[in-house]
Amino acid sequence: MNQPKRVAFLLPHLKAGGLERIGLNLVKGMIGCNVKLDLVLTSAEGEFLKDVPAEIRVIDLKSPIGYGIKTASKITIPLINYLKTENPDIVVSHLYIYNVFAAIAKLIATSPAYLVLVEHAVIYRSKKEAKGIQGWLLPLLIRYLYPLADVIVAVSYSLARQFEADLNLRSGLIKTIYNPALDDSLYLKAKEPVEHPWFKDGEPPVILGVGRLVDQKDFATLIRAFKLVRRTQRARLVILGDGPEKRKLEAQVRELGLENDVALLGFTPNPYAYMARAKVFVLSSAWEGLPTVLIEAIALGTPVVSTNCKSGPEEILDGGNYGELVSVGNSEAIATAILSILSGNAKQVDRVWLDQFTWKTSLQKYRDLLGIT
Repeated sequence: MNQPKRVAFLLPHLKAGGLERIGLNLVKGMIGCNVKLDLVLTSAEGEFLKDVPAEIRVIDLKSPIGYGIKTASKITIPLINYLKTENPDIVVSHLYIYNVFAAIAKLIATSPAYLVLVEHAVIYRSKKEAKGIQGWLLPLLIRYLYPLADVIVAVSYSLARQFEADLNLRSGLIKTIYNPALDDSLYLKAKEPVEHPWFKDGEPPVILGVGRLVDQKDFATLIRAFKLVRRTQRARLVILGDGPEKRKLEAQVRELGLENDVALLGFTPNPYAYMARAKVFVLSSAWEGLPTVLIEAIALGTPVVSTNCKSGPEEILDGGNYGELVSVGNSEAIATAILSILSGNAKQVDRVWLDQFTWKTSLQKYRDLLGIT
């Protein structure tokens, strides 16, 4: 048997979030292959840290977490030291700002590691759109450093096309692999009980949103849409997730007089039980890469409304065949789509369509890409 390859997966942290869950799932999916697995974290913290199996070695770079150039750059020296001392054969880095410094560290360390940069969202901005130092410097760094990667993985085809157009990358550098989203555990967790009283029989229908409470997810628009829904029909809104926008969203709920019908329940380790019981799932994001929660919702048979943001929702919903697509930031359109579903006009997904989003399919594509058996 060949010597096992050492594969390093670089993530900022393991706080509750879609990127962190996907990244951890990807590493876990390599267990049992002929590899040694390192999970290299900017800072070893977060709710998912307890879910790391013993077969995966956690490397803590003990650096501050941040998405600005100044903060993220602080991983460079500890990452260079890791590359020099551990000599990984493959480095898989997630998230644009950390991808930039992963490429810099590989360059300075003169590491022969095969470098894979995974992109989860549209992050490139032209100089016309630039604001502040990061606005113009980050695109320059991406333009210069991304071509140094051995391969760039985009999590959706629309994201891949965006990168090809913006960065003028050489042919064959970008590959598209959907995130590993669906496996048997999803359906098992969906069957677990939900203790919240709003999900009991006979209660008004619950509309559900799931995600970090950040600007990107635009839950403020969802709350405004719910206000419009309540003018026509009795219903309730539950949002699962934590983040810096929580107080602002709570204030909005109070200002709109929705305290009795909107609940921001914070992070839950099992959102799937809520998804399976919600009457409508809404993705209100301003932008995405491949929103896993949308895949999970349609897989559980929950009717969905999604903004047609860049990128991912249109691909996931097959151009609107498997859910309602509305314009970004349009609370009226979201409300109309929700009311249509509540009146019985729900679209259901073809189960064959979901095969492309399974763990089995995605993980096999990553194994093939990395040459792992």
